Amino acid sequence: MTLLLGLLLSFGSFGQYAGSETDFRSPLDIPLILSGTFGELRSNHFHSGIDIKTQQRQGLPVFSIGEGTVTRIKISHWAYGKVLYISHPNGYTSVYAHLQKFGPKIEKYVKDLQYKRQEYELEVFPEFGVLPVTKGDTIAYSGNTGGSSGPHLHFEIRNALDEKPTNPLLYGMEVRDATNPVISGLYAYPLSDNAQVNQNGKRTEIRFKRQTDGSFLADSVVASGRIGFGIKTYDRQDMAANKNGVYQIVQKVDGKTYTDLDFDTFSFGETRYINTLIDYPYYARYQDRIQTCFRMPGNELSLYNTLFNEGAIDVEHGSDYEVEMVISDLAGNQTLLRIPVVGNALPVLEEDTPEKTPYFVFAGKPASFKLEGAQVYFPANSFYQDTYLNLESDTTFIRIHEPTIPVHRNFTLTFDVSHLPESGRERYYIARLDESDRPQFQKTFRRGDTFTARSRGLGRYTLALDTVPPVVRPKNFKAKQWLTNYRYLSLKISDDLSGISSYSATLNGRWILMEYEPKTRTLTYNFDDQILGHQQCNLEVEVTDNVGNTEVFTIPFFKR
Repeated sequence: MTLLLGLLLSFGSFGQYAGSETDFRSPLDIPLILSGTFGELRSNHFHSGIDIKTQQRQGLPVFSIGEGTVTRIKISHWAYGKVLYISHPNGYTSVYAHLQKFGPKIEKYVKDLQYKRQEYELEVFPEFGVLPVTKGDTIAYSGNTGGSSGPHLHFEIRNALDEKPTNPLLYGMEVRDATNPVISGLYAYPLSDNAQVNQNGKRTEIRFKRQTDGSFLADSVVASGRIGFGIKTYDRQDMAANKNGVYQIVQKVDGKTYTDLDFDTFSFGETRYINTLIDYPYYARYQDRIQTCFRMPGNELSLYNTLFNEGAIDVEHGSDYEVEMVISDLAGNQTLLRIPVVGNALPVLEEDTPEKTPYFVFAGKPASFKLEGAQVYFPANSFYQDTYLNLESDTTFIRIHEPTIPVHRNFTLTFDVSHLPESGRERYYIARLDESDRPQFQKTFRRGDTFTARSRGLGRYTLALDTVPPVVRPKNFKAKQWLTNYRYLSLKISDDLSGISSYSATLNGRWILMEYEPKTRTLTYNFDDQILGHQQCNLEVEVTDNVGNTEVFTIPFFKR
C-alpha cells in the first residue's frame, strides 16, 4: 500500500526528465556497452530503449533499478519475448525485455499461470503489491527471446502517467563515450516547384571533407527556391563498433536555428511517423536511412524543440547562406558540418516528375479500387501525402504498387475466390510475395466467396495453397532413449508454407509447458517442471499451421 500511495502522490509533482530526482541503479552488474540507443531509427519505429550487450551470453542476472512492484508480465514468441514491467513510487516504469527467464518468485508465479491456462504465451497484470521488489533484487536473467537477433537486454524507462518511453541515459546510467558522431552522407532536396540544387530537381548528394579543426566542410551548393537537407549519421560508444543512433540534430542557417530535434522522449502512438523523418524511397531501395532536417508532409512527430519554416531554406537568387549541422550524442560529443549555399536561379537539367496513373489517393480521404478478381481499400490517412499508385492484376497475382512508399494505416485486400472448389478452400490463404517470389502468410479472413487480409505492406499478393502439415522431429534425443541425466528435451518443428500457428504437448497424457523459439524452430521442455513419477514416458506433440494442417507426433522415452 505504501508503494501505491507513493506512486499516486508522485504523479502530482512528476518532472518530465527528473533524472536528478531518481536513485536508480544499473539493471546489470557489468559495464554498460550499447548495441542500440534510445530513439535509434528502426523499421517503422523508433527504438524505445537501450540495448545493453551481455558479453554474447545469456543468463546474466538482471536487477530491479529501484524499489517497486511488478505490474505487467508478457511472454510472446516475437517482439519483446519475455518482458517484465516494474512500477516505481517516483512515477516511472522500468521495462526489461528479451529475458531468458524470470527470478524465482516471478518465475513460479508465471509458470503456475501457464499451467493453469495451458498456454505458453501470456500477458498478465499482477495486482499492485503482489510481486514487490526492492532495489537490486534479481528479477530475471538476460536472454535472447522474442524478436532479438542476439543475446542482450533491452531496457526502458517510461513515464508511468502516459507510458511515454524516455531516454534511460538521462537517469544517471553511465556509458563510456568519448567518440564524436559520424556523418556519412549529405543530401539536398528541391522542395518547391522549379527549385533546384546544382541544376537538379531531384535528391542530390553533396560531397564534404574533414577540416584541420575536426569539423567538416561541404562543397558549395548552388540552388534556388525552397530546399532542404538530409544526412546519414550514426554514433559509436567506447568499446563497441555498433553504428548506433545519435541524440540530437541541430540545423542553423546564418546563425538562426531552423531545426532542433532530440531523442529525450516520444510516444508509441507517433513512432510510425519515423517514415516521414527519413527519405523512405531511398531506404526502400538501399536499406539505408537519410534523416531529413525539414518536415515532410504528414509528419506529426513531437521530437522538435525548434522548427522554423518547417526546416526548409528559401534560397533567393543573388544571396549566399551558411548552413551548419551540429550532431550530438548524449555525452556531449559533437560533429559540425558547414554547407555554403549560393543562390543562383540556374535552369533545371533533370526534373523530378512523378508518374501519374489512374489510381490516385488523397492522403486524407479513403479510396477503393476494383481490380480483376480483387479489390483494395485504403482508409483515410493511409498515406502521408497525396499519392499515385500502380495497381495491376492477372490470373496469378495482384500488384499494389511497389514497397517504395510508406503506408501508415492497414489497407484491406479482398480476393474473389468463387472459382476455387469449396471443398478445399480452407487450405488457401492470401500471401504476399517476397523478392524471391516466396509466399509470406497474411492472416486471412474467409467469408463466402471472398478472402480478406489487412496489411501495411505494398507489393505483390496472391492466393497460395498449403496442404502439407508441419514437420516435427526430435532434436536432442531418440525414441526409447534413457534421458536420466537430461535437464531438458527439445524438438524441431517447421512449416515451409503458411507457417506455424499453434502447438501443444502432453507427457503421459498431461499437458506440459514447452517453450517455442521461432528463430531456431525449437520446442523445449524443462524436466524441472514435472515428470509425473513415471520411468516410461510418452510425449505427444500436436502442431498446426496457419491453414489448419495438423501433425501429431508421438515418441516414447525413459527417465528416472
